[in-house]
Amino acid sequence: MSRLALIKAVLGPILRLMFRPRMEGIENIPGTGPVILAGNHLTFIDSMIMPICCDRPVFFIGKDEYVTGKGLKGRLMAWFFTGVGMIPVDRDGGRGGVAALMTGRRILEEGRAFAIYPEGTRSPDGRLYRGRTGIARLTLMTGAPVVPFAMIGTDKLQPGGSGLPRPGKVTVRFGEPMEFSRYEGMDRDRYVLRAVTDSVMAEVMRLSGQEYVDMYATKAKAA
Repeated sequence: MSRLALIKAVLGPILRLMFRPRMEGIENIPGTGPVILAGNHLTFIDSMIMPICCDRPVFFIGKDEYVTGKGLKGRLMAWFFTGVGMIPVDRDGGRGGVAALMTGRRILEEGRAFAIYPEGTRSPDGRLYRGRTGIARLTLMTGAPVVPFAMIGTDKLQPGGSGLPRPGKVTVRFGEPMEFSRYEGMDRDRYVLRAVTDSVMAEVMRLSGQEYVDMYATKAKAA
């Protein structure tokens, strides 16, 4: 049994009991082949719910601090997150964004599913912020379709993204696949990258019902 299968068998029922996730549109995720899952990011537990609820393995980028903690808690976090598909990257370094992009490209070229939060960080106030164009680069470089998704209610169970989450109900809503083959070979055109990113974020906004802010979340946090 793989570690992912073991985690789903042991922790899956517990997480489902705690969060009672309702999956809508999950049939929109292709059963095979490369696919980018792109959605909003409200709180820490988003990255716990997504891999447990999807039928196929989903890989995603995470902070390397999630796997470098000390003691029993640190080892358990490392075991869980690497087991459910997290690939640790030092995103605070000068080349963190490039490393994350290249990691995502490699995963997609292997025919796997890759999840990404285009906002680049958790929303500071529950609103949906401007997407970064890495999502557009990935779909144009690899030809992988984008399936937009929305996490709904996770911020109510873990306000501020810290501390232990409380039990409750969340919804994960997937939209129809989006493909951008008409822009093939234009992954260096900044206007095309922005247009593709904005179209994905518009779908995420529609699925989530969030208020949109045309501003990067990192800038909002720094204000």
